[in-house]
Amino acid sequence: MKRTVDVNIPLGPVHPCFKEPVRLKCETRGERVIGVEVELGYMKKGIERIMKGRPWQEVMFLAERVCGICSVIHNMVFIEAIERISGIDVPKRAAFLRVIANELDRMQSHLLANFSYCYTIEHETLAMYLLDVRELVMDELERLTGARVTCAYIIPGGVRCDIRAEDQATLRISLDRIESDLHRYAKMFETGPMIALRSKGIGILTQESARRSHAVGPTARGSGINVDMRTLHPTYQQLGFVPVVRKDCDNHARIMVRFDELFASIRIIRQCLDTLQKGIIRGGGICKAGEIRYSGEAPRGELTYTIKTDEFGRITDIQIQTPSIMNIEACCHEMIVGVDSIADVTSTFVSADPCIACTER
Repeated sequence: MKRTVDVNIPLGPVHPCFKEPVRLKCETRGERVIGVEVELGYMKKGIERIMKGRPWQEVMFLAERVCGICSVIHNMVFIEAIERISGIDVPKRAAFLRVIANELDRMQSHLLANFSYCYTIEHETLAMYLLDVRELVMDELERLTGARVTCAYIIPGGVRCDIRAEDQATLRISLDRIESDLHRYAKMFETGPMIALRSKGIGILTQESARRSHAVGPTARGSGINVDMRTLHPTYQQLGFVPVVRKDCDNHARIMVRFDELFASIRIIRQCLDTLQKGIIRGGGICKAGEIRYSGEAPRGELTYTIKTDEFGRITDIQIQTPSIMNIEACCHEMIVGVDSIADVTSTFVSADPCIACTER
């Protein structure tokens, strides 16, 4: 009987389905993947090294350039870490404006992730629909902050600018349109037979495996792990935030978690608009010497900044732990190994929405 020969198949670093350069070295036996290794290092920026010795006023701009797809949460976690070191209070109105900016940024990131997945499984129609909705979200983010990608909106003690009454009305109208479109597109994804063939039962990450590989964010919540750092944030606690969880543990579940979180983000933004009270958007205070480890929930999961400052407000040491490094670990050792077709490797990898820019920094 003829023996099946093991074959090594490289994917990347330049691949039409990957948003950023990364190489996957797959070992296959027939069509089945029996091993995979990820090769990083194609876009190393050295941002942590650049940050050291600089004042916080410069580092806040560098922080959001760790990743352009989730820049607001990097800005938010860095600034809130500085505030906790220095004992700086944030006005209530500014705290809700921060959440609005953060959730708009989460929405555009999730829409881009789901676009990428649909494109990878060759459902280009749904992919382009999602990209069109993302443009609406980006317009609202720009209307609030003045920029579409690197917003520099959150500053110590508050936010850079307020939201006007007419912009609140425009945001509500946009949210209604986005929600209507998303109901249609989420139903297309959840019930589509072709999508089910390419997604359900593929890329299995059991709850036990997710815990073992320390998966975070929608990747973990798609495997039934009820962990979301927003539950620990005081402003989100005031809004009664509850994490979104699914238990099917496959590619389909991870994408549906992001769809569910898009609707959750819309609800949160509406709550913030309803809760906004007149008041100042900037408090007082100066940066002090200290050290802290502080975390927030990025679109891909837990984001942690460990910061040390001196009495002049300079960053003497900083370490950034981004969520994608754990999710890539889960991808390579749990989700991809065992898939029955090499064609499912790219879609499984993309289902975890890995951010290579964050990972390599």
